[in-house]
Amino acid sequence: MATAAAPGIGQKDGAAGSGAAAVRQAAPARLKAALSKRKWIILVPALLVAGVIGYFAWLHFRPAKLPEGFASSNGRIEATEIDVATKLAERIKDELVDEGDFVTAGQEVAHMNTEVLEAQLAEARAKLGMAKSAVDTARSTLAQRVSEKAAAESVVAQREADLDLASKQYARAQQLVATGGMAPEDGDIRRSGFHSAKAALSSAKANVAAADAAIATANALIIAAKANEESALATIDRVQADIKDCTLKAPRGGRVQYRVAQPGEVLPAGGKVLNMIDLNDVYMTFFLPTDWAGRVKQGAEVRLVLDAAPQFVIPAKVTFVADIAQFTPKTVETAEERQKLTFRIKAHIPPELLKKYVRDVKTGLPGVAYVQLDPQAPWPAHLEVKLPQ
Repeated sequence: MATAAAPGIGQKDGAAGSGAAAVRQAAPARLKAALSKRKWIILVPALLVAGVIGYFAWLHFRPAKLPEGFASSNGRIEATEIDVATKLAERIKDELVDEGDFVTAGQEVAHMNTEVLEAQLAEARAKLGMAKSAVDTARSTLAQRVSEKAAAESVVAQREADLDLASKQYARAQQLVATGGMAPEDGDIRRSGFHSAKAALSSAKANVAAADAAIATANALIIAAKANEESALATIDRVQADIKDCTLKAPRGGRVQYRVAQPGEVLPAGGKVLNMIDLNDVYMTFFLPTDWAGRVKQGAEVRLVLDAAPQFVIPAKVTFVADIAQFTPKTVETAEERQKLTFRIKAHIPPELLKKYVRDVKTGLPGVAYVQLDPQAPWPAHLEVKLPQ
């Protein structure tokens, strides 16, 4: 009997053990549920408090509504870009500035290789020497031809005298022969002398004409030699100008944005070496719909507030209003606004202000432009000019 009862007792003890195990497993679950409930009890009020604080913060920091007589639009700070390029196809020798450097107008920023140009300059100077020598030679030839003409003219004068004498002798001989006072043979000799003197005079005059032609040729040689001299001088001036242009200078004051090419690179004529921006010509481009743009006047006051520095208000003036409407670029307004036709407007920051804060100017920064449509409308307090100290 004892043996038979043992299994029953054993089964009862096993059931009791299983119940205890179930209790132990249920306890953590109840504890977890209780903790989760307490967590929500704490979290919900905290979220409510945070929401209230966020709401009041939004009320405090939200942009004030613009009064009548003003308009606003998004835009970006831009500046006039300038490319420093080489005039001739040549290799970059060196660059004297780096990206981000500030430069002044006329400052040297890069040098191009000038070895070929130096050789051309030496060649042009040699040609100039040859041309000057040719001018001197042509002038000497001219002087010689002038002397030859003077000698020929002297011979002409002599031949004219000889002809005059021969003519008189021949005339007397004709009279004497006619009266029998001279033998006919002597008359023939006088006649021959007259014709010989006449021929000699013609020959002397021909020599004078030849001397004139030689003088004209010498003058032509001088003109040609002088032309070659001037051509050589012009070539020297051109090569020297090209050598001077190989020293690249900043056309305006500003900041270097990019080194487009590096030393050692060979660039074609007009190849860009550096890209810089003129920090004296900084503006914001923005767009306004037709009903606002039509009220914007040239020179109207503008206030610029940049996203990167919302605590500052920068003054500007309208310098350009497009006369042709266009669709607003995607980067400026919402899709709904982009469906409207707008007019492009530029507002420049005063140069004296840019000069004062030149090292603080950053292009590409987005912001908001506020335009005064009514000159009589007072600016809201939050748009009064505020600049860094």
